[in-house]
Amino acid sequence: MTIEEVREFIGTLADPAAVAQVQEAAAQQLRSIDKAAHARIVSGRRARINESVRSKLLRGLTGTVQERSHSGNRAGFLLDEASTRRLRDNPRNVHYRIPGNVRRYRVPGSGVPLSCLDMIDG
Repeated sequence: MTIEEVREFIGTLADPAAVAQVQEAAAQQLRSIDKAAHARIVSGRRARINESVRSKLLRGLTGTVQERSHSGNRAGFLLDEASTRRLRDNPRNVHYRIPGNVRRYRVPGSGVPLSCLDMIDG
């Protein structure tokens, strides 16, 4: 079935409940695709924060993936020592307060989106 045929079929639906069922099926499929795409991102793996992360300060930093969020689309992230120093010493960093005695900094909040992590350990 082509996307045009799918669109045509959806266009024939007159019942809002039927359209809602199509929406739910599409959302479920997107969740499945996303889950499969990020299956290798598990606790303990080394990763690099890629260019798609919102905070420019975090781009390119490396560390270790921590636990996944309840929703499964984010993960805690513990920076390695070099990235912790790089973030702490960045003159533009006014958001992340890292004490001088902290060797490995955990990115605060609900973690880093999985789509912003690239695995670097194989």
